[in-house]
Amino acid sequence: MVEAVQNAGVVVTGAGGGIGAALARRFAAEGARVVVNDLDAGRAKAVADEIGGIAVPGDASAIVTEARDALGGSVDVYCANAGVGSGGSQAAAEAVWALAWDVNVMAHVRAAHELLPDWLERGSGRFVSTVSAAGLLTMIGAAPYSVTKHGAYAFAEWLSLTYRHRGIKVHAICPQGVRTDMLTASGSAGELVLQPTAIEPGDVADALFKGIDEDRFLILPHPEVAQYYQARATEPDRWLHGMNRLQRQWEEATAR
Repeated sequence: MVEAVQNAGVVVTGAGGGIGAALARRFAAEGARVVVNDLDAGRAKAVADEIGGIAVPGDASAIVTEARDALGGSVDVYCANAGVGSGGSQAAAEAVWALAWDVNVMAHVRAAHELLPDWLERGSGRFVSTVSAAGLLTMIGAAPYSVTKHGAYAFAEWLSLTYRHRGIKVHAICPQGVRTDMLTASGSAGELVLQPTAIEPGDVADALFKGIDEDRFLILPHPEVAQYYQARATEPDRWLHGMNRLQRQWEEATAR
């Protein structure tokens, strides 16, 4: 058991399935009191009933107050997990870009805005951001997703460097492919890049809890992402050439 989360009040957004449901189950198994959030009220209730949690359905950007009340007045851990896997290029519709920005970045910003006054006053709080390896690297065929996941990672990083000396813990989870509905919806690009090494949602939860136990910011359920991230930083042109080769491979496959 991870002592840091026992009896903690935990909120997990986008927890009606996939990574979010796995996180909710794991927190509950570790002795936390869990609020399960999802846009789909039925799915939120099903997971909450399964784990003995509390369902608070609705827009992840606007549920902090209700979730805090449901937990008796205090949120100890907030998992900003809800996200949209918007594909497309620079030509994607403005509405697609706006939704990706709103859900993948601004929902995190809004939650932090609501949570931080209480956390800073008491000197403790834990913010868990489900980002993606795309936030460290990129993803072919998905400009809105890649760009906004970079934003989500940057915000988590900023929170950590700004408030760690005041007791705020931040974790950024950056997996590659995870066997969820979002991976299925990623189509041929996801099949080429993500499917071969895809892991289960429970593996992501395991990686997070190992990171919590070790007090680590960056959580890499696929350890090889660290090598890719290093290559991107130290040899950007070589890395871009390799990614462009993957892009061309995808284009050739979809043209058949």
